[in-house]
Amino acid sequence: MTNPESTGAESTGTESIGADPAAPGSARLDVAGEWQRVSPKYIPVDMIGTAIFGAIATAVSFVPFWIGWPEGWLVGVGVATIFVITLALTPRRVRAIGYLLRDDDLLFRRGIMFQRFVAVPYGRMQLVDISRGPVARAFGLAELKFVTAAASSGVLIPGLPLAEAEQLRDHLVAVAETRRAGL
Repeated sequence: MTNPESTGAESTGTESIGADPAAPGSARLDVAGEWQRVSPKYIPVDMIGTAIFGAIATAVSFVPFWIGWPEGWLVGVGVATIFVITLALTPRRVRAIGYLLRDDDLLFRRGIMFQRFVAVPYGRMQLVDISRGPVARAFGLAELKFVTAAASSGVLIPGLPLAEAEQLRDHLVAVAETRRAGL
């Protein structure tokens, strides 16, 4: 095995030994480049949404206890514990969300334990949509949604500052138009 430093080749730390990432049929995505992360302001937005849903779900899970099942409180405490753990992991989960603009597609990632990487080709984008809920709007954030012909390939990037979301939308629409023209 050769040392990348001695050959002058740069290593990004994402290559597998003996695999050529540019080779046809390669199973690995080229994830080298500068990943753009969502805004840190998205952490409280996500925590507020999780807390509201958690409070409602916890209240509903106490119903068996309230209607006379003495051990029903365990269900409520269990659900509350799950949401407290979810809230504790929210900052790390939000920091794991990001996107990378590549030559032919946009690569999106999310997840800590269960990671998801989605590559959306520019020429296949049919809709690029910006939406803002009331909490996200209060923090100056928006979410960008890409829709393609395949139903399972919809991507949602939450927690983008509004100006960045609009700029990214305009860029993606312009690039998608030029890529579709060649079809």
